[in-house]
Amino acid sequence: QVQLVESGGGSVQAGGSLRLSCAASGNSAESKYMAWFRQAPGKGREGVAVISTDATITDYADSVKGRFTISQDNAKKTMYLQMNSLKPEDTAMYYCAARGGRPASWTYFQPGSYNYWGQGTQVTVSS
Repeated sequence: QVQLVESGGGSVQAGGSLRLSCAASGNSAESKYMAWFRQAPGKGREGVAVISTDATITDYADSVKGRFTISQDNAKKTMYLQMNSLKPEDTAMYYCAARGGRPASWTYFQPGSYNYWGQGTQVTVSS
C-alpha cells in the first residue's frame, strides 16, 4: 500500500509560479513511477508529468512543456512539480499518482495506469 499527500496549491495571478509537493509513504516498491495529473471542472483527468525514482523517465504533456518541471527527493520520498508562467487554463485540482511496475510509454498519462492516488490540491490561476 502507498499513501500520497499533496500540498502547495493556491491562488496566483497569470504568469506566477507555484510548487506542488507529493509526499509518499508506505511500500516504496509500489511507487517507483509517479505522476502528476490535473482535472478541471467538467473535464477529464489529464496527465501532466511523470517521473521514475531512478530518474530514467521524465515526460511532460505538451501543454506544460517548458513551463513545468517535475522532480523528486528520494530521501524524503517526495515528488515536486514546479509550475512557472502559469495560465488561467492551468486552473484545476492537481493529483499525484503512483505505481510500482514500469508503465508502457503510451500509458504514462492514462489515469488507469496508476494504482494509488492522493486527495488533490487546488490550483487557481486568475487572469
